[in-house]
Amino acid sequence: MKWVKRFGIVMLSLPIALPVVWALYEIFGMYINHITTKEQTNTLRTNLESEISDIEIISVYSETGNTSGTGNHVECLSSITFSTEMRETEIEECLSEYYVFDGWNYYLNKTDDGYYIIYINTSAPFADNIEGH
Repeated sequence: MKWVKRFGIVMLSLPIALPVVWALYEIFGMYINHITTKEQTNTLRTNLESEISDIEIISVYSETGNTSGTGNHVECLSSITFSTEMRETEIEECLSEYYVFDGWNYYLNKTDDGYYIIYINTSAPFADNIEGH
């Protein structure tokens, strides 16, 4: 008779326990995604500073979420605006050991002001997190 009582308590607590577990999992995923974006941005900055000797960082931006606006997925976006005397092709060549510039997820643009902006956009570890909806 004790096992029936225990089974009943477990069954009655499931409607509360399952949403709590799901919410904790989603919060954990958001935390890991944001840490990944921060690490990606820091790595990008380190790679730029190690490969370009005359670099001057103007601004650093990162974002975690559905950056493309298509679908329900989470991405890690890192963007750094910088100045250097190097040409665009030289910069891409210097960074080719770290990144493959494909024009979509990894690309480099020169602004009208003469600055360069490098974008890195990768899928997050918890890509199907609630943050991407």
